[in-house]
Amino acid sequence: MMISFEKMHGLGNDFIVFHEVQPENYDLNALAVKLCDRHFGIGADGIILVLPSQKADICMRIINSDGSEPDMCGNGIRCFAKYAYENKLISKEKFSVETGAGIITPELIIKDGSVFSVKVNMGMPGLNRSDIPMRGNNGPVINEPLEIDDEIYMITSMLMSIPHTMVFTDNSEDIDIISTGRKIEKNVLFPQGTNVNFVQVLNPGEIKVRTWERGAGATLACGTGSCASVIASHLNNKTGKNVIVHLLYGDLNIEWKEDNSVLMTGPAESVFKGKIVID
Repeated sequence: MMISFEKMHGLGNDFIVFHEVQPENYDLNALAVKLCDRHFGIGADGIILVLPSQKADICMRIINSDGSEPDMCGNGIRCFAKYAYENKLISKEKFSVETGAGIITPELIIKDGSVFSVKVNMGMPGLNRSDIPMRGNNGPVINEPLEIDDEIYMITSMLMSIPHTMVFTDNSEDIDIISTGRKIEKNVLFPQGTNVNFVQVLNPGEIKVRTWERGAGATLACGTGSCASVIASHLNNKTGKNVIVHLLYGDLNIEWKEDNSVLMTGPAESVFKGKIVID
């Protein structure tokens, strides 16, 4: 069957977006692995399905390149929102999206009839061990030691739609993201794994973040990870609550509001459109 798709990215975190795929007709896990392969497929960090919803204006499902299905993706939902609006699947500039992490509300910033950027209310962080989940006595995980291979990492962990663990560093470029990220992700303390963010604080209003993403590996950008990194930076008395996050190919603005919700604002870009035969 010939299916239309659009290749999109949020600051380099890239996705294959569909709205013609009926989930019940496919093995979505195998489909994601096949299509996301950068040598034998289209190439992406994941696939995104745009679906109808009984609970919200529209529904998003995302499958990682390894076939796993996360509850949410910050860069993905910005791409999803742009796609839904520009393909006339939604007509409102602010709308509700059903995700595995609950109802998320993106707001489109329009310039010259196109989506210039997207502001997303990402919901509230879960700061207790049981939220993440993480083994150990319940309570916040802030600047705790984690020993791996005789090396101590001071970690701050939380649920920001999906599990995230932050490690502060003086220079994010010096970190072996793949080796260290994989070790922390797979640590027995995290029964469902964790994304790992390496955070360099530049000043009270700016940080740099590099991410090892559960299910996708080292990524160019992570929206939920950027949100979690700002929260962790504030909890460790390193920044304020409104912070610019510098990623490899651009910036996100993250604000942790007084009502405990987190706002993320950033771009979403279309790369190309095409059609592919899916068995």
